[in-house]
Amino acid sequence: MKRRGRFVVLEGLDGAGTTTQSARLAAALRRAGRRVVLTREPSDGPVGAMLRQALNGRLRRPGGRMLSDAALALLFAADRLDHLASTVEPSLASGAVVVSDRYVLSSFAYQGRVLDPTWVEALNANARPPDLTLFLEVRPRVAATRRRLRGGPKERFEDARTQAAVARAYDAVVARHARKHHVRRLNGELGVEAVAKQVQAAVAGLLPGRTARTKRRVR
Repeated sequence: MKRRGRFVVLEGLDGAGTTTQSARLAAALRRAGRRVVLTREPSDGPVGAMLRQALNGRLRRPGGRMLSDAALALLFAADRLDHLASTVEPSLASGAVVVSDRYVLSSFAYQGRVLDPTWVEALNANARPPDLTLFLEVRPRVAATRRRLRGGPKERFEDARTQAAVARAYDAVVARHARKHHVRRLNGELGVEAVAKQVQAAVAGLLPGRTARTKRRVR
């Protein structure tokens, strides 16, 4: 019987490095002989494309108003279920390692901080928990500096006050869901290479057998 794959998620503030580290992790796993699917949320599907427009301000209600937090929570949940059905579950069934830049805990932290968290959790009740969630801990001011350095237009949740609130929400969310979502906290304020080593070491513990065999073949 084919071994089911593993689902790894990276979480953190905007500027924590989840996108960079997801890509580095996927590359490292491929070098080790793993079959990897690198993905993200919002996804590249139709609902995800709508969400990206909402986050960068290009999708608005008549009169120029932004979508409500409740509408965003519903869209994120819909995108997530579509993402699971179209990408994550088929890839896991084929034995691949799925690496996702953000997942359920982002909704709990970003939308759950201003909405009833029980309702947000109910919207996502059918989303399977990851095999491992890596939370990159970065202080809001450090994340803000990184966002300024990378440039580009500011998205909806990237102002200082919101990011500070999201950081507090993440602390509570990680504590509440650590067991179910298999959360490990990592120091995201180190250099890119140092964080990558932490991430890869954490995932190696989840995937010990294949990595060891691959190393023996290389020798």
